[in-house]
Amino acid sequence: MSLCRFIACMVLAGFVVDTVVAAPATLPAYGADPQQTSVSGLSSGAFMAVQLQVSYSGSIIGAGIVAGGPYYCAANNVLFTEICTGQVRSVRPNSLLMANAAKDFASAGLIDPLLNLTHRRIYVFSGTDDSVVRQPAVDATVSFFRHVGVQGENLKYVNTVPAGHAVITPSYGNDCSANAAPYISHCRVGSQAYDQAGAILQHIYGELHPRVDTPTGQVVSFNQRAYATAATGMAETGYLYVPQSCTAASARCKVHVAIHGCRQAAESVGNQFYTDTGYNNWADGNDLLVLYPQVNKSETPYNPRGCWDWWGYTGPNYAFKSSPQMKALMAMVNRLVQQR
Repeated sequence: MSLCRFIACMVLAGFVVDTVVAAPATLPAYGADPQQTSVSGLSSGAFMAVQLQVSYSGSIIGAGIVAGGPYYCAANNVLFTEICTGQVRSVRPNSLLMANAAKDFASAGLIDPLLNLTHRRIYVFSGTDDSVVRQPAVDATVSFFRHVGVQGENLKYVNTVPAGHAVITPSYGNDCSANAAPYISHCRVGSQAYDQAGAILQHIYGELHPRVDTPTGQVVSFNQRAYATAATGMAETGYLYVPQSCTAASARCKVHVAIHGCRQAAESVGNQFYTDTGYNNWADGNDLLVLYPQVNKSETPYNPRGCWDWWGYTGPNYAFKSSPQMKALMAMVNRLVQQR
């Protein structure tokens, strides 16, 4: 598989919303709870979700990883990306090596102490029919988290659903086994439609109020340039889903960061990514702000498919707290937790 083909395959899901409030100069402050931030993503977004959870384990309480490989798998070398997605059948990602690297980074103060991870809740998903990020790569992600101290019921691995490369929703998108755009599929597990957004959020936060059929909040667009320059590859505009309950002055909402994949930014799929994943349906009844940051296609840095950086195109510190993309994402979260 060529690098070009690999990056093209790392497309994530697409989702649609009806209205977007005009972009303010900066992201509004909502006084969110700083102890209730979580993250999830699919494919390149899943690799980024792993990086955020590991690097900022003191701040992020849980992660949902859908078809993503282990932390620092590419080791700042784009030539390793096919190994990290399971495309090289004879070579599997070495999760112990990556765990040892993470320990070294933590000792050097480049990432948060790994001891934090023993208290974090991690959901990992790999479809049995996924031909883009194959199960051996995702198996290595599970092994990595075990090596760094995530044990027992805190680590949930769903790997028996006959799904392709996709976010799984109850009814939207392709048939379950598809490995095709928009990389959103509907699957059933037994007699039940599988709701991946709900599975992720309830694994992280515990039992939640039921999802609503029709979200009643608003999508707010905001200027990402307040947090990231064009040199990071990030788009000018990001998006935030705001339930009505989170607009109250006294609200202490949770924050979930939902990360798209390659060619899934708004420039490529319009407003699809931030509606039909199902996160907004869960947000309404559970006081949950959902942040949808954006990365665009760019030649400088070289990122023609609009992927998040998990191999080093923004520089050698891409997996550390000093990563330009991760710093931007955490600055957005910190803005949401500021008092109004």
